[in-house]
Amino acid sequence: MWIFLVAVYGLFKGVRDITKKKALQISTTMEVLFVYTLLSFVMGAALSFLSPDPGPFETDMSKLWIVGVKSSVIFVAWICSFWAIHRLPIGFFGIMDMSRVIIASLLSVIFLGEHLTPLKILGLVIVLFGLLLVNMRHDNDGSKASVFCIVLVLISCLGNAISEILDKFLMGSTELSSGQLQFWYMLFLTVLYFGYLVVTKTPVNIKGLLKNYWLIIMSVLFVLGDKALFEACKYENSSVITMTLIKQCSVLVTIIGGRLVFKEEHTLYKLMCAGIIILGIIISVIPRL
Repeated sequence: MWIFLVAVYGLFKGVRDITKKKALQISTTMEVLFVYTLLSFVMGAALSFLSPDPGPFETDMSKLWIVGVKSSVIFVAWICSFWAIHRLPIGFFGIMDMSRVIIASLLSVIFLGEHLTPLKILGLVIVLFGLLLVNMRHDNDGSKASVFCIVLVLISCLGNAISEILDKFLMGSTELSSGQLQFWYMLFLTVLYFGYLVVTKTPVNIKGLLKNYWLIIMSVLFVLGDKALFEACKYENSSVITMTLIKQCSVLVTIIGGRLVFKEEHTLYKLMCAGIIILGIIISVIPRL
């Protein structure tokens, strides 16, 4: 069941990345980030209060500092990823975002004591090979990926990998429900982005935001996807390494969406690279199926 939940998250993530790029064509990065987190918080809070599980204010408050760390890490990671999405072809971003597989796997071995079996090692090697292939042709679609953009994606991957480790810890070894984690996580994140807008005096185009309906779509996908992911983390036999690998099914959505929505080129080459990476994923999850 948890594999299915993670796959749902991955598919929603792929669609969400496409809607992010569409939203960024209308509003600025920080405008999108603030409204996105605010809408997601409101939706997540409504689900949390309607859920039969313990409500947000019944949370073990001693664990909130860990949730705060997660929110702070994602605060930086999302800024980097949104900047990268705005500057890169979405298909290329989707493939580069798979670098988090390597980072999350290493962190889960170090901090969660997970084991790298021979099949997982083979799968990771194949994933790394696929990533190297796509980087050999980083000028796809006439949009050369600068070193700066690559660094942004890698910082984003590191932040998301750390967040995945914290998700597994919070859902696996504490009494938090998925609704409680989602409520506090998004509340902290909304406050952080609002604080950024205030401190930096970033101008906000209210009229433009009201017309940017992509923000609603991406918020719904985020709330539902995170709900599925947090529930998957509850399963004792769920592994961060395996979950991170399964999430990468999102790359197929971003590549196909890049072609259909943004008319990006070199789709077959991207699909070949993604196919190699997915082969690595399949090899890694075979023992779990």
